[in-house]
Amino acid sequence: MPNPHAALLRTMTSTLEKFIHSVDPRTLPRVLQIQSGIYFEGSIYEMFGHECSLSTGEVIKVIGFKINKLIASVCDNNEVSQFSAKVELPLNFPGLYKVVADKTPYVSIEEITRKVSIGPTRFGHPCFYSPEDIQLAKFTIKHGEHITFNSVEDVSGTMSVNCVVVRNNQCHSFTLPLSQEGKFYECEDDQIYTLKEIAEWKIPKCRNRIVKLSSTIHMWDFSNPLPENFDGCLILTPVYEVQAVMKFRKDIVHILSDLDVEVKDITDCYDISSFLQPLSLEDIFERTSKEFPMVAEILEGPSESKKLFKFLDTGNEIVIYRKYQATRVLASEIRSDSPKRYFLIPMSYKGRFKRRPREFPTAYDLDIARSEKEQLHVVATKAFDSPHKELFSVSVGDQFLVQQCQTSEVLYEGRKKLIDVLACEQILGDTYKKVLLPMYMEGRFVEVIHDKKQYQLSEICKEFHLPFNVKVSVRDLSIEEDVVAAIPGLQFEEEITDSYLLISSASNPVESWEIPVCRLNMSVHLLSKDVQTVVPPVTKTKVEEISEEQYYMLRRYENQTLRSPPRPPKKPTLSPKPGFAVPKQGVTYVLQAPKNFCVDTTKKLCSSQAADVSELQVSYRNDLVHRDNKKDMTGNDTSVENSVIKGLTNQALDNCEAEEDEEEEHSYDYVDEDIIENISISRLHH
Repeated sequence: MPNPHAALLRTMTSTLEKFIHSVDPRTLPRVLQIQSGIYFEGSIYEMFGHECSLSTGEVIKVIGFKINKLIASVCDNNEVSQFSAKVELPLNFPGLYKVVADKTPYVSIEEITRKVSIGPTRFGHPCFYSPEDIQLAKFTIKHGEHITFNSVEDVSGTMSVNCVVVRNNQCHSFTLPLSQEGKFYECEDDQIYTLKEIAEWKIPKCRNRIVKLSSTIHMWDFSNPLPENFDGCLILTPVYEVQAVMKFRKDIVHILSDLDVEVKDITDCYDISSFLQPLSLEDIFERTSKEFPMVAEILEGPSESKKLFKFLDTGNEIVIYRKYQATRVLASEIRSDSPKRYFLIPMSYKGRFKRRPREFPTAYDLDIARSEKEQLHVVATKAFDSPHKELFSVSVGDQFLVQQCQTSEVLYEGRKKLIDVLACEQILGDTYKKVLLPMYMEGRFVEVIHDKKQYQLSEICKEFHLPFNVKVSVRDLSIEEDVVAAIPGLQFEEEITDSYLLISSASNPVESWEIPVCRLNMSVHLLSKDVQTVVPPVTKTKVEEISEEQYYMLRRYENQTLRSPPRPPKKPTLSPKPGFAVPKQGVTYVLQAPKNFCVDTTKKLCSSQAADVSELQVSYRNDLVHRDNKKDMTGNDTSVENSVIKGLTNQALDNCEAEEDEEEEHSYDYVDEDIIENISISRLHH
C-alpha cells in the first residue's frame, strides 16, 4: 500500500529532515536536487566530517541514513517541561534504558511497517495490541493480545506481515496485510537497552521516544550533560546522518538531517545509473557465486581495522575472490574484573593450548560438564550445609569425582519428596566415599587438571564440551603478532559461523586475507577490470580482537533460534511461589551469565544460562560488576572461600611465566595435589 504522504513530498520541496521521515528505506536509493542550498566558509568537512556546503541545483543520490545522535529533554509524567533544557547525547553515552510504550496508536499495519524497524533479529520484532478483536479468515486475534511482528514479505501478491501470538504457551502464526486498518498500540517492553540499540531499533520515524534510565554501566569520560543523580525519563529526538553520493565525486558524503537545506525528490525523472554505485560488504556478499572474482575500488576504508588490514585504505584497489561461511571460536579473557578482552580465533590457528581449571558455581554445572572421556575431578572452594540428612554437606577443600545424575528421596517438612541429585565419590586419601549432592546446591568448585597434553584448537572443539578454559602454550609462529599468546587464561565459549570475503591487494597480490562481512564498515565501487589471477594467493587468517559490544551481538544472534536451556533445579518446596526467584547465594553465577549466553544446548548447557531471555539480558549487562565480594548476600563472612580462591588464583589461574624454548612455549601451572594441600591447610586455619 503506497504512502500518499511520501508520494506528495516527491512532487514538492521539503526540508531534508521531512524527506527522511517520509521516505521508505526499502525504496532507496533516491535522487534529490537541492532547492535551497547552504554554504559554510572553509573546508566542507570542517563540521566533524559531515558535509555542510550544498549548492542550489546540486544533485545527490541518497543511499542510506541512520541516527547519528540524539537530542534529549528531561520530562515529568511523559511530558517535556517548558523549563527543560535540551542536551545532545552521543549514541555511546553510557547507561541502560527502558523504553516507555507510545500512547499514540498506529492506524494501520502499513503505518507500522513504514515507521517501525522490523528485522531478522530479536530487536526487530516489535509487539503491538489492538483494543478490539481482529477477525481473520481462520483466526481471531482477541483484543489485548500481544501481536509480535517478525517480518514483511509478499504473500500471494499481497504485502503482509508475518505475526505470532502466544496462547497457553503455544505460538500461533498468521499474516496481516498492510491494508489492515484499526488502532494498534505498542506493548510495554520490559527489556533494557543501550542508547545505540534504541537508536537503531526502537525510535519510530516521525515520532519521539520516551525512555527511563534503568542503570549506568560505567563512568562517562566527559562532563555529564544530564542533571546530577538523574534517574527519570528522557524524550529522545533523533538527528539522522544521510549517506549520499554526489555527481562528480567518488567518495561517500555524510549529511546531518538538521542541515538547513530544502530538497526535491527527482528520482523518477533522473538517470540514477549516472552515479557511482557504492556497495557495502553485505551487498558484495549477496552477489551470486558466479560473479566472483571481481575488482573493486575502496570508497571508504575501515578506520577501526587498519592495523589488521593495512591495504584497505580509501582509493586502493582490491580483488575479491569469493564469499563463504567460516568457523571461528569465540574466546574471552579469564579475569574477574572488567574490561575483558574478546577474540575470534580461526580454526586454522597453528598454536597449541594447555587446559586450565574451570570453575563451577553449582552441582548442576558439574553434571553438565561431566563427560564419558574422563572423570571430572573437582575441589570445593565454598561450603554448603545440606538441609537434608540424606544428602552430603560440603566443606571447603573437599574433593569429588563426579559420577552421574540420579533421583533420591528426602524428608522435607515431614513428607517424602523425590529430587534430582548428583552422585559423586568423595576422595578421602586412598579411599572413596559415595555421596549425593543436591542439584540445586550453590557451592563453588574448581576443576583439578591431570591432563598436561598440548592441544590444537580443532582437537579441543572435537573432544571437549565448550565452554572450556585454556592457555596458549605454543604460539602460532605463522602470525606476525599472536594477540592471544600473552593472555594468562582464555575461555573458549562457542563456535561461531560467520560470513567472510577472501580478498587481496590488486597491485600486490602475494597473499589473500579473510575479512569479516558484518564487522568491517567499508564501501567499495566495482570496476570493469579483468582479474589477472583467478586462483587466490596463499590465504592468511588472523586472530580478530573484537569489542565488548560486538561480543554481545555475536552471543545474542548466533543461536537465537534455539529454545532457552532448562533452568537449574530449585530447592524442594511444598507450596512453590510463582515466578523465578534468584536464590540468595546465587548472585555469583547469575552475574556470570554472559560467559554462556545463547550457546548450543546440546553441548554447552550451564546454569548461568538458566534465566530466560529477559533475565539474561539484565544479567549479562550486570557482568560488568565486580564479582569478588567479601561477604555473601546472607551477610556471612566468606573469607575462607576468598582465601581459597586467592590461593587457586595465585598458583593456578594467573601465572604467566617466561617462554621456555625456541618455539616460545609457555610454562603452565595446574590445580594439583600441592594446591589441594594448601586448600586443606586454609580450611584448618579457619
